[in-house]
Amino acid sequence: MTQIHESQFDDLANLYEDMSSWPFRRDIEIPSVMQLLGGVQGLDVLDFGCGSAFYSRMLKARGARRVVGYDEAGGMLRYAQRREEKERLGIEFTTALTPNFDRQFDLVLAVYVLPYASTEQMLHAMCARIGKLLRPGGRLVTLPIHPAYEPRPEYYEPYGFRLRAANDDPYTEGGEVCLELCRQHYEANVSAWYWSVAAFERALKAAGFASVDWKDPVPPGMQSVDTAPEELKAYLRKPHSILMDCRLA
Repeated sequence: MTQIHESQFDDLANLYEDMSSWPFRRDIEIPSVMQLLGGVQGLDVLDFGCGSAFYSRMLKARGARRVVGYDEAGGMLRYAQRREEKERLGIEFTTALTPNFDRQFDLVLAVYVLPYASTEQMLHAMCARIGKLLRPGGRLVTLPIHPAYEPRPEYYEPYGFRLRAANDDPYTEGGEVCLELCRQHYEANVSAWYWSVAAFERALKAAGFASVDWKDPVPPGMQSVDTAPEELKAYLRKPHSILMDCRLA
């Protein structure tokens, strides 16, 4: 999460924590991410843009040796630190990626982080910084806006949010997309930016990543969209995000 945009997240920690129980995250995103990550026992992991540190806690519970949660949004990190003070899982938190973190991690998880790069230069800088955190052969798993997301804002409303593109062409490179959270008593808007497959792959290649694999979120054991619960089918047909599994050279 870049400093330019961190202020929009300061007051959203409770909302982001609650979002982990929303059906599209609980039943699709989270199990898809954890399946892609595979075994994390004994690994050193950085949760880049950790927010309320929901994933940080899951990674530690699954046996990661070291988990560091990084976020520049003070409100988010204060929430995460208060949880850690109570639960004492052994998670570290930081607001700055100083050079002593370089080459210290086997895995970086960055959930909904890269879409907050508002320029291609910023996207390259974010990927380069992540690349420096990883040991040779390390992995980045990240979730950007899906290159083929459904541009009708109301499409995702049953799942608690809308995506509203600022441009007439919703797939404009670097175009702003407003994430409108609209579930129950929650109302909040967050600005993000759309980047194509080509833009991501340029930035990752420049940062030293040798491979990038793309995968739609599909829960473990689900054979097809047709076998999914009815309320999840529309999301699975047009997910708003996609999983990227990137390997550093």
